[in-house]
Amino acid sequence: MIEHIIVLGAGAIGGIYAAKLAAGCDVTVVARREHADAINAGGLRLVGHEEMTARVPAVTAVRSIAPRTLVVLSTKVNDNRAAAEGIADKIQDDTVILCVQNGLGGEDIVKEAVGGRCVVLRAITHFGGIFRTPGVVEFKVAGDTLIEQSPRSAEIADLFSTCGLDGRLSDSIKVDIWRKLVINCVINPVTAIVGSDVGGIANAGLNPLKQLVVGECLEVARADGVRFDLDFVATIDRVFASSPNIASMRQDLLKGRPTEIDHLNGAVVDLGRRFGIACPVNGALVAIIKALERPTTEDAGDTEVRS
Repeated sequence: MIEHIIVLGAGAIGGIYAAKLAAGCDVTVVARREHADAINAGGLRLVGHEEMTARVPAVTAVRSIAPRTLVVLSTKVNDNRAAAEGIADKIQDDTVILCVQNGLGGEDIVKEAVGGRCVVLRAITHFGGIFRTPGVVEFKVAGDTLIEQSPRSAEIADLFSTCGLDGRLSDSIKVDIWRKLVINCVINPVTAIVGSDVGGIANAGLNPLKQLVVGECLEVARADGVRFDLDFVATIDRVFASSPNIASMRQDLLKGRPTEIDHLNGAVVDLGRRFGIACPVNGALVAIIKALERPTTEDAGDTEVRS
C-alpha cells in the first residue's frame, strides 16, 4: 500500500501532481533551491484552472526513501539519469518509480540507472501547466493520467483518481506513448518556432508542415510495430485549437533552458535511422530548436533536478 509520495521534479506538471496528491497522501517535493524555499515558506500554490495551496515539504535532494513510497518522476527526460542515479542507493524493495514524462525511452534510462532495484513504470499525462514563479504553478489544462499496467498499477490509478488526477490503466502503453509523441512532435517544436500558444497550432497555414511531420512519425511508428487509424492533423486542430497553454518546449526556450527535442523529434529521427527510414523534416525541426536554445551560466553549472 502506498503511504508516501516523492515528486521528483516539481515544476509545472510535477507541481500540479504534487499539489493534487497532497490531498490524499504524504507528499514531499524535490525542486531547485529557490522553488523549494518558496514552497516551504508559503506552500505550493496552484492558480488558474484550479486555485489551491498545498502545504508540502520541499527539498533539493532525496536523503532517504521510506518503505511504501511511490516516486513520481516528472523531471525533463534530459535529467532522468542524474535523477535516478541520485536515488538508486536509497530505493526500497517496494518502491515504485512512475515516469510521468514525454518522449521515447525515458523509463529505459531510469531502469538502467536503478539496476532492477525496483519497479519502474511509464505514465502519460494529459494535464497542462506553466511554472510561473517559485512556489507558483499555473494550472492550465485538466486531463487524465494513463499508467502502464503492472501488479502495482491499479492502486496507483485509484489513488490518482481519488486525488483528481483521473488515473487510468493503459491498454497499451506503447501505443499511448506513440500517440502523444506524434502530437508532441507537431505541437512542441512548431509552436516554439512560431512563438504561439498551443492553440496556434490550428493555423491552417501550418498544415503542410504538420502533415510532413506526422507522416514521418507514422512511418517510424509502423516500423516499431504501432499503427494508427487516425487523422492526426485534424485531431490536433480539433482538440488543441482553443488551448491557452504554452508548450513545454517554448517555455524552456523562453527561460534559456535545454529542451526535450532529442527525446521527441530527435528520438523519431534516431529510431528511423535504425529502421532505415529518413526523417528530414523532423531532423530539420531538431536543428532549428537546437539553434534557438540559449544555454545560460546557471544551466551550465546546475546539478539540481530541474523544476
